[in-house]
Amino acid sequence: MPRRPRRTLVASLLAAACLGAVGGAVAFATLSGNDTVVKQVTVNRAEPIAMSSAPLSVNQIYRRAYRGVVEITVTTSGDGSPFGGGGGTAQAQGSGWVYDTDGHIVTNDHVAGNASSIEVRFWNGKTYKAELVGSDPSTDLAVIKVDAPASMLHPLQVGDSSRVQVGDGVVAIGSPFGLEETVTSGIVSALHRAITAPNNFTINDSIQTDAAINHGNSGGPLLNALGQVIGVNAQIKSDSGGNEGVGFSIPSNTVRSIASQLISSGKVEHAYLGVSVDASAATARIAAVRPSTPAAKAGLKGGDVVTAVDGKTIATGDDLTRAIDAHKPGETITLTYKRGGSEHTVDVTLATRPS
Repeated sequence: MPRRPRRTLVASLLAAACLGAVGGAVAFATLSGNDTVVKQVTVNRAEPIAMSSAPLSVNQIYRRAYRGVVEITVTTSGDGSPFGGGGGTAQAQGSGWVYDTDGHIVTNDHVAGNASSIEVRFWNGKTYKAELVGSDPSTDLAVIKVDAPASMLHPLQVGDSSRVQVGDGVVAIGSPFGLEETVTSGIVSALHRAITAPNNFTINDSIQTDAAINHGNSGGPLLNALGQVIGVNAQIKSDSGGNEGVGFSIPSNTVRSIASQLISSGKVEHAYLGVSVDASAATARIAAVRPSTPAAKAGLKGGDVVTAVDGKTIATGDDLTRAIDAHKPGETITLTYKRGGSEHTVDVTLATRPS
């Protein structure tokens, strides 16, 4: 759900744009005007990753994964460009990785979601056309499908992001500024960061890392010490517009869920309550209720504090977001809230989140 900010940090989506399709020098630009809320939340103890073998070196991780990482170049037409400007065409470049042997590739929505054409470049320089299977702005994820020989498709193993711990070593592979197959390494700096998607909804449980990621790394994998994908690189927090050691990756458990839905039906539907949560509050206090939404129809008002969903305690706004995300549109939940010192319970039928 949209979040009313407690504090706003300037962040950038990581696609690199080549503005203008004809002649001139290549200019790399950020997607401007994107204010991303990054919130620290309570971190429950995570179980360490079960190592079936010794952790790999950076070189070993690279050699295991590099053939599954691709560079993506998209062309957008007219107002479809995420980088502004009217008319003509524009190109943007990002990264991605092979998801399965059917040719599905995972990347970011802000890389491929508005593309009129897509080209994928593999590790050996060979390029192939691709088509958009589907994208989900709410999680900034997209799946494309490339028409390439089976010999070119080397799927990466997807790990369990719930087992990642702060301090774990990580490796990022991608194409910053068009420099394909670039490898950087670092650690997991923090867990459970809440960042803002391109459509202003919240992406929960994002992984913060100090591995160097820059414009063009969008959609590339963040790998653990076993060479498994634990995140999709998506954003940086930066005053300069370049890497300053604070990057964010969408967790692999979210990626697995969203990718499977996109491959199956080409779309993802998220449950929708229709409230904004006050991020300055230590509780799940509603800041605003949008008209004609399930929350409005149920009589919820700004200032109400949600304390439970289906009998499960809700302590924070992030708890409420996760509780709604765990349901599907059309499902009915029992919501408990406090107003003016009194407790109330109401049944709410969730709608489909607007784009």
